[in-house]
Amino acid sequence: MRSAQVTIRAVAVAPADAFDRVKDFAAYPALSPVVRSVRVTRADAGTEHSEWEVYFRNGVLRWSETDTFDRAGLTIAFAQDDGDFAEFSGVWRIRGDGEDSLIDFFTEFDFGIPSLAGILDPVAERVFRETIGLVVTGLFAKAEIVGDEALVRAVELARERTAGAR
Repeated sequence: MRSAQVTIRAVAVAPADAFDRVKDFAAYPALSPVVRSVRVTRADAGTEHSEWEVYFRNGVLRWSETDTFDRAGLTIAFAQDDGDFAEFSGVWRIRGDGEDSLIDFFTEFDFGIPSLAGILDPVAERVFRETIGLVVTGLFAKAEIVGDEALVRAVELARERTAGAR
């Protein structure tokens, strides 16, 4: 099983406000060219069911997931219900840090194709990290990726490519 992790600082944003912005998954396609669509299909008390399409290599990854929101604990857990992964789950955690919020994203995934894991998994990890970096820094007026200069550069390049394509 492969994993991906990203931490982003939302400057001068209270944790509850950061939580509310992060949980608005339907807004993600406007923030990253990699996210083709997110459609919320059903929302219950504390849970949401969503369908995702994300550009990956020369195609599109599709899955549906259940998202469980814990506003008091400032966490969002997600797990694939159906889709292109053999296994896919993770969690968002928001925590205060002075006047800022730290937003931690963690996911574990497995395509279920052992013979291609060496090729697909590193690409998927990179796509997850860059997409989360693009989306979450786009949610806030001032946000910065924590502890990963290579990811900072990759997100900056992705923003330049997107701006140049318009």
